[in-house]
Amino acid sequence: MKKYLCLVTFSVLLVGFSKAASGYEIKLTIKGVKDTIVHLVYYYGEKNHIKDSARVDSKGHVVFKGDETLPGGVYLALMPKKNYFEMIVDKEQKFSMETDTADFINNMSVKGSSANQLFYDYLRFVSAKGKMIGGIREEMEAAKGDAEKTKELKAKQVAIDTEVKDYKNKFIEQHPDELLTKIFLASWEPEIPEAPMLPGGKKDSTFAYRYFKAHFFDKIDMKDDRLLRSPVFGAKIKTYMEKLTPQIPDSIIKSADYIIGLTSQDGEIFKYLVYTITNTYEKSNIMCMDAVFTSMARKYYLSGKAFWVDSAQTVKIKDRVEDLEPCLCGKTANNMTGLLKSDFHPVSLKDIKTTYTLVYFWDPSCGHCQKVTPKLSEFYDKHHAELDLEVLGIYIEADTTEWFKYIKEKDLKWINAADLTGKARFRDHYDIYSTPVIYILDKNKKIIAKKIDVENIEDFLKNYSKRQIN
Repeated sequence: MKKYLCLVTFSVLLVGFSKAASGYEIKLTIKGVKDTIVHLVYYYGEKNHIKDSARVDSKGHVVFKGDETLPGGVYLALMPKKNYFEMIVDKEQKFSMETDTADFINNMSVKGSSANQLFYDYLRFVSAKGKMIGGIREEMEAAKGDAEKTKELKAKQVAIDTEVKDYKNKFIEQHPDELLTKIFLASWEPEIPEAPMLPGGKKDSTFAYRYFKAHFFDKIDMKDDRLLRSPVFGAKIKTYMEKLTPQIPDSIIKSADYIIGLTSQDGEIFKYLVYTITNTYEKSNIMCMDAVFTSMARKYYLSGKAFWVDSAQTVKIKDRVEDLEPCLCGKTANNMTGLLKSDFHPVSLKDIKTTYTLVYFWDPSCGHCQKVTPKLSEFYDKHHAELDLEVLGIYIEADTTEWFKYIKEKDLKWINAADLTGKARFRDHYDIYSTPVIYILDKNKKIIAKKIDVENIEDFLKNYSKRQIN
């Protein structure tokens, strides 16, 4: 099983709950809930985390209290059966809220928090408008075939949508510093203008995508760390990185640098993005994505910008980067001069003249290798001539007895080799964190794929060959 570098403990990442004499005190009264535990939960990117827990008494009263000031954000009062309601925690951290499980929003009463009063005024407004939209949709379903009625109902729907937009725009104008304003702006998506005409007289078919991506972050304040603890931030980042960014290392690196550049370099959003992106691609099972990890590590960790990481951890990251960089996709594979074949004749990569070379690092005592090696042998016997490929199978250990026995028993026809003299030093040039590992090289011995399953090799090579021809 692959082991991963722990870049930083999660407890360090979540630093931000600052000490303050005033602390927080949130008093809740929840009708319909009693004699149970309620959790105070906060959003953090795409996940939720528990900050506090308290018991509800027989009358529905519960108090969350602490000596630390809570970072601004949207928090949840989480009850059994996943019932919850949201609240805004910001400058006012001593307040009370009273509601009923029958309707959390419309029964909510707030004291001591103008932010939550504004928040629930908005929630009640959109709840009412949502019910109206629901009624219109039912009418539209019943009016199928009646064009005039359908047109009238669509006009009503548009009018309600306009009311909601006007409400948000007025709120933004009147309360520019409120977290809810920042959430409204973060939720905004670009309105795409008409595509321009190309010189040939056709509209630019890629304009909409490029415009949408270029303006996706126009209204979000990436320096406001409160947004990290909101339900919109994680989804916003995921959409940009996974849906608007082509899933190839160079594009991902460019997008990552762009959004990180929008942040305050000493803020929590900066810390969250650097950690999350680096950690995601260090762990990624997608081929060649370790290039994203090495780029992030060099730009942010090894440069000293990752202010939350100590020197010992930095050394570990540096070692990992140096292990990976020689064998990233696109690099020319090390020749490994010094390898000896099972007949004790020397061999190196330059001696192999096929269009493709599969370098297979393995050990017959490895459980996973025992499953993969027969599959690779069968693939080789069937396709090596058709695809013009050779397998250089490299035994990674020193005791050759089991190796020779396995080669003979399984009739491995590819080039079987090992570093019997210690001169090839393949571990210095290839990331063999676990076995087995497969690297695919082109005719120039450039790495074009690695850590690929045997079942996917044929399709990969055929598709790669087509791309080279086209």
